[in-house]
Amino acid sequence: MENPGFKDLHLSKEMHMAIADMGFEEPTTIQNRSIPYMLEGKDVIGQAQTGTGKTAAFGIATLERIDLKNKGLQAVTLCPTRELAIQVSEELKNLSKYKKGIKILPIYGGQPIGRQIKALKEGVQIIIGTPGRVMDHLDRRTLKMDGVKIIILDEADEMLDMGFRDDIEIIVRKIPEQRQTILFSATMPKAILNLTKKYQSNPQLIKLVHKEMTVPNVEQFYFEVKQQAKTEVLSRLIDLYNLKLSLVFCNTKRRVDELVEKLKTRGYLTDGLHGDMQQKQRDRVMSEFRRMEIEILVATDVAARGIDVGDTDAVFNYDIPTDDEYYVHRIGRTARAGKAGHAFTFVTGKEAYRIRQIQRFTKTKIIAQKVPSISDVEEIRTNLLLEKVKETVDAGYLGKCRNLVEKLIQEDYTSLEVAAALLKIVIDEGGKEEAMQIKK
Repeated sequence: MENPGFKDLHLSKEMHMAIADMGFEEPTTIQNRSIPYMLEGKDVIGQAQTGTGKTAAFGIATLERIDLKNKGLQAVTLCPTRELAIQVSEELKNLSKYKKGIKILPIYGGQPIGRQIKALKEGVQIIIGTPGRVMDHLDRRTLKMDGVKIIILDEADEMLDMGFRDDIEIIVRKIPEQRQTILFSATMPKAILNLTKKYQSNPQLIKLVHKEMTVPNVEQFYFEVKQQAKTEVLSRLIDLYNLKLSLVFCNTKRRVDELVEKLKTRGYLTDGLHGDMQQKQRDRVMSEFRRMEIEILVATDVAARGIDVGDTDAVFNYDIPTDDEYYVHRIGRTARAGKAGHAFTFVTGKEAYRIRQIQRFTKTKIIAQKVPSISDVEEIRTNLLLEKVKETVDAGYLGKCRNLVEKLIQEDYTSLEVAAALLKIVIDEGGKEEAMQIKK
């Protein structure tokens, strides 16, 4: 049975619009199983790792339960680190794009507290904070918890490991007892279970256990790449490895469409697959890919289900996947039938931590590589051109071309000079074409 879509979760029109803008095609397992309970106001324990979509799960449910007419604080999310607090805050701001009047504030150490106090005085409905800084505001009486109806403990096991247990308990006790308490944790040690018994009421337990998954025949590499340089690096790698069939994964439908256009401009035979396409279109694209009429297929995870093309040379994670299991499903589409394959992942900025998570999950090594230079690509191209020349000579059928070369030799050019000149023309034309594509 297929996963229900966002339309089955009974969300507001504004939320559906924001989800569409973010490019999410369908809910993840944790979103499907937890959002209905959270929308009903029930307490929830979610056992789920980072990369499963849990932030959007509690973010969607929390935003849907906020009273827009009430400008007071209604929801508190506690996170172990400032980085996570910022990340959660950014995701909630994207999800609240069409909900006019919602104020969300991250509060964490290392940022001037005066700025946070000013924002709190102006009115905030949701805060996302680290326990230490939330405690600081409580001590200063700049944070009033009497109107809070939702408390979320994100990555609770991490917070306990970092010694925040006492702070968490004080904060929870400051919130009215008639509240919804949501707890997400990758593990369920005794300390977490004690917290749930103490502060939750008949919680719904949602346990998401990752299956053991490895892909032994795939060579896995990652490149640290700036967002705007991804298309250029993708092109270089395809040329460097002389890839005949490549599968490129993006996280959103919009990204698929944008990348397909960029690659077409550079002269590649490419097309895309995503959830907005009709089945007839998808079938046509897949048929062309199997017949190698398309050399690069760009797809989202949802649209790529069922892709099984045995000759795929490489898989590219143009966007790092949102779920560890998606990574395994993606790279498993190369190295079929015992063949070797390559998987290349592009990482930008703060995403490096996701490589470590994926390595732990897959129990394999993803090796860091330097982005190949243009000269690296040129050297490979030249070698490939020379191989092609040899094959053409061995194949024969050179009569007409041989006559043209003989005419030049009669004009006092050597055969070596003619051959070298022809090679130079081919190489220079290829370089000019590439330069034109980069300028475009």
